[in-house]
Amino acid sequence: MFLLAHTGRPAAIRSAERVVQGLLRNGIGVRVLAEEAADLPLPPSVELVASEQRAAEGCELLVVLGGDGTLLRGADFARTSGVPMLGVNLGRVGFLAEAERDDLDKVVDRVVTRTYEVEERMTLDVLVRNNGNIVHTDWALNEASVEKAARERMLEVVTEVDGRPVSRFGGDGVVCATPTGSTAYAFSAGGPVVWPEVEALLMVPISAHALFAKPLVTSPHSVLAVEVQPKTPHGVLWCDGRRSVELPAGARVEVRRGAVPVRLARLHHASFTDRLVAKFALPVAGWRGAPH
Repeated sequence: MFLLAHTGRPAAIRSAERVVQGLLRNGIGVRVLAEEAADLPLPPSVELVASEQRAAEGCELLVVLGGDGTLLRGADFARTSGVPMLGVNLGRVGFLAEAERDDLDKVVDRVVTRTYEVEERMTLDVLVRNNGNIVHTDWALNEASVEKAARERMLEVVTEVDGRPVSRFGGDGVVCATPTGSTAYAFSAGGPVVWPEVEALLMVPISAHALFAKPLVTSPHSVLAVEVQPKTPHGVLWCDGRRSVELPAGARVEVRRGAVPVRLARLHHASFTDRLVAKFALPVAGWRGAPH
């Protein structure tokens, strides 16, 4: 089992120690990143590995302890290795997490008894063209966002779906998201919440100065594109808010369904509706249910 933790949080360090001890007691081997080992109270039997994309290869499960940022970091390892990721939320919302910090004993028990299910989540493949040449490739689990680089200037873009132009506008940028990312940046920008089992791509303008700049939900087979106009200030491409690259004027960003999904381990069958209500603390008092 591969363990990834936000070692900058005391709660994560305590949780990691508890999980490691529980797994080792039950004969489950544990692997952690060498760069995190100095911050964790680990017995010598724990395997230390270098921080590289294939660090989780050969493991049965990747357990991540932390907030949304740590979970997205874990998704890098999960996608590359094909290992299912089980997230334990130590942050605020944690939509990708399957358990909370009070569930650590349950997490250990489910890992030991292998009583969990695995589901696949769509990803995005992203490429940047400049003067017709591919200059950058990336991927995202939540979203790829094209944003302005200078606060005082709007970014002028043209959006495109399946090779046809949709709209030109100035604004703060555009978010291209998966259903998983619909509750992240795309949600904050005014996009719809899309249930994870729905296969679709989202395109959500950010603070657009235009009459028609509404969120779009397209086919999962669509190719979305955002072109930075030639006479506008340069922009920035962010993938999952973790990796960025500068977009010069005239650059083109293309987003399509990723070839490799991220696999998530699930401990229970709670509906996404219940998860949505719980994570956002939505008011549901007064609900009486459907008539029988």
